[in-house]
Amino acid sequence: MIETAPLVAPLAAPLAALAFPQIDPVLLQLGPFAIRWYALAYIAGLLLGWRYMLRLNANRAHMTKAEVIDDLLVWAIVGIILGGRFGYVLFYNLPYYMDNPMQALAVWEGGMSFHGGLLGVTVAMFWFARRHNLELLRLSDLVSCAVPLGLFFGRIANFINGELYGRATDLPWAVLFPHAGPLPRHPSQLYEALLEGAVLFAVLAWLAWRRNATQRPGLLTGVYLSGYALARALVELVRQPDAQIGLLPFGTTMGQWLSLPMLLGGLYLIWRARTSPARE
Repeated sequence: MIETAPLVAPLAAPLAALAFPQIDPVLLQLGPFAIRWYALAYIAGLLLGWRYMLRLNANRAHMTKAEVIDDLLVWAIVGIILGGRFGYVLFYNLPYYMDNPMQALAVWEGGMSFHGGLLGVTVAMFWFARRHNLELLRLSDLVSCAVPLGLFFGRIANFINGELYGRATDLPWAVLFPHAGPLPRHPSQLYEALLEGAVLFAVLAWLAWRRNATQRPGLLTGVYLSGYALARALVELVRQPDAQIGLLPFGTTMGQWLSLPMLLGGLYLIWRARTSPARE
């Protein structure tokens, strides 16, 4: 990420900060083939999410056969990759890719958008539900419970890569990131791993396993959408905006604006589920 002008007042003097852990983003290099932590994060999130969906479906949702969920994993991967890349191109760097259209295909060079990936998975779920004659909201409830696992590992990988770091701060847990200049910064990736990943996963698991939320289709999806939107909007207050965009009107960020429809849609689904009769 290219540095922009500081979004806080310049610090008077260098402050004590935590040293950035020297973890090579490449776990293993075999000739031209590299195994990266970021790729492992995707794989771990997808596999653990798949196994969790199988268990939740068998014990609570009773929606479909395990083989159908196995097939869903493939379509979810396609939706994440295509949607995530398309979202980054469209939301975060469209002028560049208009001038360099072939670069939009260079996924290996980085540049994925969570909100784009969400749209891609939504399209994949809609098609998959129609093909297998499944109720879309019940399917999305299963997927929503598993997504925070992938977010947790993905944000940890962002931290290892030293990307998507926060704004300058003098807090005692600030980190000196290797490509972020001389000032200590918020480890915003870890904030997101905690809020979007661990906390949101725990809330959804409690609702699904202890409160029988799977009997109210759409409730878990609504909690996920609104919970992610609130967590993302909060962390964006201390996260460094993308250099090519900067701050938007009223000091907002692109991440906050993209999360607003998620919040509204999530609140609607919660209201809809709470006002409808519970179903097995």
